Amino acid sequence: MKKHLLGGLLASMAVPLSAQQLPNVVVIVADDLGYGDLSCYGATRVSTPNVDRLAASGIRFTNAHACASTSTPSRYSLLTGEYCFRRKDTNIAAGNAGMIVRPEQTTVADIFKQRGYATAAIGKWHLGLGDKTGTQDWNGTLDMTPQDIGFDHHYLMAATADRVPCVFIENGRVVNYDPTAPISVSYASNFAGEPTGAANPELLTKLKSSHGHNQSIVNGIGRIGYMKGGGKALWRDEDIADSIAAAAVRFIKSHKAHPFFMYLCTNDVHVPRMPHERFRGKSELGLRGEAILQFDETVGNVMKTLEENGLTENTLIILTSDNGPVLDDGYQDQAATLNGDHTPWGPFRGGKYSAFEAGTRVPFIVSWRGTVTAGETSNALISQIDLLAGSAALIETQVPLGAAMDSRNSLETWLGHNHDDREFVVEMAANRTLSLQSGRWKYIEPSNGVAKINSVNIETGYLSTPQLYDLSKDPGETNNLYSSQPAEADRLAIVLAELRSAGIAKDTTYGCELVTPKRENATRPAPYRK
Repeated sequence: MKKHLLGGLLASMAVPLSAQQLPNVVVIVADDLGYGDLSCYGATRVSTPNVDRLAASGIRFTNAHACASTSTPSRYSLLTGEYCFRRKDTNIAAGNAGMIVRPEQTTVADIFKQRGYATAAIGKWHLGLGDKTGTQDWNGTLDMTPQDIGFDHHYLMAATADRVPCVFIENGRVVNYDPTAPISVSYASNFAGEPTGAANPELLTKLKSSHGHNQSIVNGIGRIGYMKGGGKALWRDEDIADSIAAAAVRFIKSHKAHPFFMYLCTNDVHVPRMPHERFRGKSELGLRGEAILQFDETVGNVMKTLEENGLTENTLIILTSDNGPVLDDGYQDQAATLNGDHTPWGPFRGGKYSAFEAGTRVPFIVSWRGTVTAGETSNALISQIDLLAGSAALIETQVPLGAAMDSRNSLETWLGHNHDDREFVVEMAANRTLSLQSGRWKYIEPSNGVAKINSVNIETGYLSTPQLYDLSKDPGETNNLYSSQPAEADRLAIVLAELRSAGIAKDTTYGCELVTPKRENATRPAPYRK
């Protein structure tokens, strides 16, 4: 099964730090939460007091980037330290996709396991389960799970709430499995006699589809894909956030005496938005606003559990989102109608799916009481891809040779010890168009595609000619300077081409020259406290 002989060798050679010295690490990833969706980032029509409190205790970054403007590729890069464009199978995954991250790859969880951490993945997964697509045994034990890529424990949604199967998976098995209702899943055709949202719209009693999302019906809501069975194991959408939060709380409490790493991914604010009844009517933004309030409560529950168990001062918390926002993403939940002057995308252009800035400019908060300066704001250019290398530096271990080729040790910046920009960040849009930002400049490569996805009302940034924007003067990307700044555009185009074809462009941190896709320098161990 698993793998990393070199990783085990490094772990055996390392001098272990004590449990008191090793910090716990909690990475909270929201889903489709925009840069402007939090009150600490300027939102006025929705309040997020728990996230605001987290920001007040640490550093709020204003120039942080996901690696893609959609979920699966963004999460792939976050966990592996490898740009998603390097793999062709990192598009939005179906609910019956096989595991995209493979056992031979090094993940962030592997890095923590090298130091003896307990590791968990909780909530939305969307990176595939099982060895091969469409062959999963949903009625038994899955043959490949996050346990094969470094996570000791998992409590997961296979994909997203709008995709079947609509059950939670815990350590390879369906939670509350009902043997009287065996589960079948298909993304090719429906099962005989099973209703669908398209054929039976009268059964869509909770949310109706605006586009797509009209195949199998679960809990009165149409989904993507076809599913039969489930019975008592089927989730109730109103309880999804509570189930995820409860799993996170259980993991913290059961590992409070031992260093742990928890990758906690909420379904909020992804569609279908159906928050618990206690949030109903609590936001003027409707269901999407209520989902933001629910996300804030989940964050509060995690913070409260850490505090009650005396773990706050020894726990590093990172909060971010997988990509930018979208209003109407397939359901008639009135998100666009009720949005008014709320700006989920902040001052930026585009949103989820887009090559424009709002697709990947995301909230990013780092809190570690007593270590990170409280109440700080950083404008440093950073990327989620550096989580793996930064984690290795944090716990004073190494990245195995050949792994995480695109991840860099930006720990000093993340902890606020400096405000150094990353040399560049790379982002991938829904049609795999790449953008590169370096300093104030952003370059978007030419691509074929529609200028706007009308179903979601989002500008894509796709253009048949190159684009260059000066984000320091034009954060809304309205003035294409490609013709007037050809030297700058050509410089960034060359860097992007070299990244795509060769591997690692020259990096000022370590002075690496362009190489083939093979990491030839391990991350330098660095102290995690100053």
